[in-house]
Amino acid sequence: MCAECPRTLHKPLTLEGWQVWDLVQRLGGQVRVVGGMSGGAILGWDMGAALQLGAALGLSPLIIAELLPPIEAVMVRKTNEEIEHRHG
Repeated sequence: MCAECPRTLHKPLTLEGWQVWDLVQRLGGQVRVVGGMSGGAILGWDMGAALQLGAALGLSPLIIAELLPPIEAVMVRKTNEEIEHRHG
């Protein structure tokens, strides 16, 4: 990996960051969608489910609330760009 690669630039730097990143990897099916995938859009993660899953994993709700929304915003933007690209 290069020093300028997003994966390098944005990697978690703390234990809590790595824990939330692990939570993110587990949230694949916990999304809120409007309009169906053929012409719809991703609204975001189900934050109630994210908080419950995080609590089950022993994560601090405060850390989840602090770190998850900025990651969610990027996920929503990039996923919706991909949906738009696929469906024109």
